[in-house]
Amino acid sequence: MGKQLTEEIAAELSHRIQSGEFLPGQRLPSERELSAHYSVSRPVVREALSHLKSGGLVEARAGSGVFVTTDRESRFFRLPEIDLDEAESLAQIMELLLAIEVAATRSAAKHRTEADLKNIRRELLGLEYAIASDRLGDEEDFAFHRAIVAATHNPHFISLSQHLESGVRSVIRRSRSNTLANLPVELEAVQAEHQAIYQAIVDSDPGAAAAAAARHLENASERAKLYRKR
Repeated sequence: MGKQLTEEIAAELSHRIQSGEFLPGQRLPSERELSAHYSVSRPVVREALSHLKSGGLVEARAGSGVFVTTDRESRFFRLPEIDLDEAESLAQIMELLLAIEVAATRSAAKHRTEADLKNIRRELLGLEYAIASDRLGDEEDFAFHRAIVAATHNPHFISLSQHLESGVRSVIRRSRSNTLANLPVELEAVQAEHQAIYQAIVDSDPGAAAAAAARHLENASERAKLYRKR
């Protein structure tokens, strides 16, 4: 549990840095403040900060605290602007998403815990409820995939996924909106794809999990292209 908390806090702090909440050269809150904020012990916070130091996101200054590195901009991967109505731009972002999500899903099947399965199942049920209620379900879709990435227990997967999410959210929203408006029956197929991913993770079958994730994202790409101009 301590390791999971450390990874989650490291991922969230990384996201806060990359989103600009903490700027280059800015001092982070103290260990005591972070400990109180996250309701964890200081050793957990210290270990999370160690992850960030290893990734070059922060640096410790003797007697002053921990600061965001000033050259962090050159270290960060940034998505170019995505033109949803331009076929090549859409294909490229889906290709990147496919590579990352498949790898993360494979890892989740290897490292998931019973608690992770409960979280993934909860988000899957939330998505089913959204579909049954004739809602878009994009937020529930993201929550489902976030739960899978969290099950990797890999702070680098978690951080990268959070960074990519803002860029791909509009792609997924467009795809789901078009599916709902044009082929509502397709939503059942989308949910069947989610079920297959979940079952492979339950079975701790990395190969099947990766294959199910690949099918889901390849189909999502086709759905996005099908209605790109509508």
